[in-house]
Amino acid sequence: MKTTLPIAPWISDYQLSWLRPDLIAGITVAVLLIPQSMAYAMLAGLPPITGMYAALAALIAYALTGSSRHMSVGPAALDSILLASGVSLIATAGSDEYLAIAILLAALVGIVQLGMGFLRLGFMVNFLANPVISGFTSASAIIIGASQLKHLLGIEIPSSQTLVQTLSALVQNMHQFNPVALGMGLAGIVAMWAIKHFFPRAPAALVLLVLATIVVWLTDLDQLGINVIGKVPEGLPTLSLPVFDHELLARVLPLAITIALIGFMESISMAKRVAADQRYKVNSNRELVGLGCANIASGVCGGYPVAGSLSRTAVNASNGAHSQLSSLFTAAMLALVLVALTPLFYYTPQVCLAVIIISALMSLIDLDEPRRLWRVNKKELIILVLAFVATLLMGVQNGILLSVMASIVLIFSRITRPPVAEFGQSPENGELRNIAREANARIIPGLLVFRIDSSLYFANASYLEDRVFEALSRREDPIKAFLFDASSINEIDSSAISALDDIAHEFRELGIEMYLTNVRGRVLDMLQHAGFYDNLGADHFFYSKRAAIAAISQRHNLELPHPVAHGTQA
Repeated sequence: MKTTLPIAPWISDYQLSWLRPDLIAGITVAVLLIPQSMAYAMLAGLPPITGMYAALAALIAYALTGSSRHMSVGPAALDSILLASGVSLIATAGSDEYLAIAILLAALVGIVQLGMGFLRLGFMVNFLANPVISGFTSASAIIIGASQLKHLLGIEIPSSQTLVQTLSALVQNMHQFNPVALGMGLAGIVAMWAIKHFFPRAPAALVLLVLATIVVWLTDLDQLGINVIGKVPEGLPTLSLPVFDHELLARVLPLAITIALIGFMESISMAKRVAADQRYKVNSNRELVGLGCANIASGVCGGYPVAGSLSRTAVNASNGAHSQLSSLFTAAMLALVLVALTPLFYYTPQVCLAVIIISALMSLIDLDEPRRLWRVNKKELIILVLAFVATLLMGVQNGILLSVMASIVLIFSRITRPPVAEFGQSPENGELRNIAREANARIIPGLLVFRIDSSLYFANASYLEDRVFEALSRREDPIKAFLFDASSINEIDSSAISALDDIAHEFRELGIEMYLTNVRGRVLDMLQHAGFYDNLGADHFFYSKRAAIAAISQRHNLELPHPVAHGTQA
């Protein structure tokens, strides 16, 4: 029986046959989530238990409100480093004030995402270009990985914003180097690789966590400088509202907005990818609501900002999950651990969590996108490199700012400098072809045929004029007519109409007649209302390039290299 509940949309078509795979997937994700949640909390400069609280609350809240059937929500590497880089400027990592700000951030991130969802602003993520995301994420992963070297080397250094600062602090404090920590770290890296290589279906992170904890417990390595998690609070998180201080709100709100946007960007990209594989759709605005509720729940339960996890979502889907009931099973497993098993984590070495983090970061370093852009679009590759270098050298927050600016520059570049084409006739069949794309295409003597692949408005009107007269200057034959193909123009504004009017006026002074073809209905209406249609003349407008060229060649006695073809492809 179908329901129309405003929550848990997956309930309406749930089938009992899904119960077993959902249970298996939920337990499997829990095995991965437990060590990850503690490791990412440590990465954020928070007690490991904070990550478990965040995961428990987020899983339940998202399962009831999100639109993805497979996404696993909880602590994530990128959100953790964003929080650490921002909050460390306000408070000391590990202090009560630092924890309070992290909890407040979770609530603020949730409020921002919830508000965006209600205002239907899910489209805003489209303003961050893939090359920018790739460059920023790869650099962030390297910075995160470098920040974990202190655990592998047994060196105490303050949190820093850039790779250079981190490496410099490590070198300056190398006298603290602990060979036991390095040995355990390297052994952990080898163990993770071996488990994944020889037992790919085994939960490598959990196996490493258990083995490392047992080794430290049996050998008293904590007495040799190996830092352990220590006492972990037992029981479920208590519910309490974050402390909302007006002065503090003003300082952390920009960071909250940043984390909200980046978290949503991470989550929606993976949610859409999995949904496409599983043949269903996710709603971006509903995703904002779901993530907003997850973050608010995390804040109320003493957690920190959360987002969708690529690795856990992939595990959830690959293990046969059909609905968000799998996330509720994951939450139930996590609750069981919090109630009964937290004392077992006392001897877990922090170097083990660092190894888990570094292993997870490898998937965030994107080498495929730069290689693809080298082949496809070198301008976008430059934007990717800019985002990468800026983040690496200037820190995550400045990297985000410059990355967003790079996205905006890329968008405005495409808007203000759209593709244009000059046409000639193909010698094979007489069809009109873009002469830049087909070397054999021959210009029609006396006729300039031009197209712009964009709507026309104030942002690109001057660009159109420049490109038209640049094309005219390249022609050595005396031009008698100019045919403007408007087939790609869906919208036009008054500035663009003025630009067309200027082009027609200048051409007439040069003895060149301007014609238009393939003008869309609403664009034609605008040209008529503005008086351009009447000024140019109704006989200067045609429904097709074929009809236009036939009429123009007859009016101006032009000799066509080939008969006019029925097709006129770009």
